[in-house]
Amino acid sequence: MNMIIRQGLSLIAAPRSNRIGIVAMKIAIAIIFLWIGALKFVPYEADSITPFVANSPVMSFFYDHPTEYKEHMTHEGEFKPAQRQWQAANNTYGFSKGLGALEIAIGALTLGGLGSRRVGLLGAALAFATPFVTLSFLFTTPEAWVSALGDAQHGFPYLSGAGRLVLKDVALLAGAWLVLVDTAQALLLGPTVETEIARPSSVTAFARSRRTV
Repeated sequence: MNMIIRQGLSLIAAPRSNRIGIVAMKIAIAIIFLWIGALKFVPYEADSITPFVANSPVMSFFYDHPTEYKEHMTHEGEFKPAQRQWQAANNTYGFSKGLGALEIAIGALTLGGLGSRRVGLLGAALAFATPFVTLSFLFTTPEAWVSALGDAQHGFPYLSGAGRLVLKDVALLAGAWLVLVDTAQALLLGPTVETEIARPSSVTAFARSRRTV
């Protein structure tokens, strides 16, 4: 049994494992931004981010009536013409489409990093910066925490569904940082003819190059 475990660990710790992980991380980040970015063009997704945008000190100015959003919210799957009309007048959908276009661009740039390090560097930098904005919603959005409706558990540290969704961006932040570091070090190492998966980890190669200086 110990031999089997050791063989399994050796397989996981193989030289190419880290490279496969970085490539997988790039693809995962791209999927997140491309998919969610595309959904920003759909009304229900645009409606769902209204509390975050309306309460953000750096984003609320995109809305025409940010202080009135609470009485016009709907649940996912609901269609209420009056609420939809208000959201349109609030510029909810216009802003959401712009945000969606940006997220799609970040996803495309990150995915493009599989073929171009310079393109990937820009994508990774934007992917790393984005979670700082979304995580700020935990401090600015009341709906990120369980409301005081009678239960003993409410407010900090009891995250609501929206808050739990935002908190997951901590993982996106860490993943984007790994990709950013790997891409920056690959650029410093210079051009290579090896494929993305075949080349060694930039972290390892960069460390080796520093030792030879």
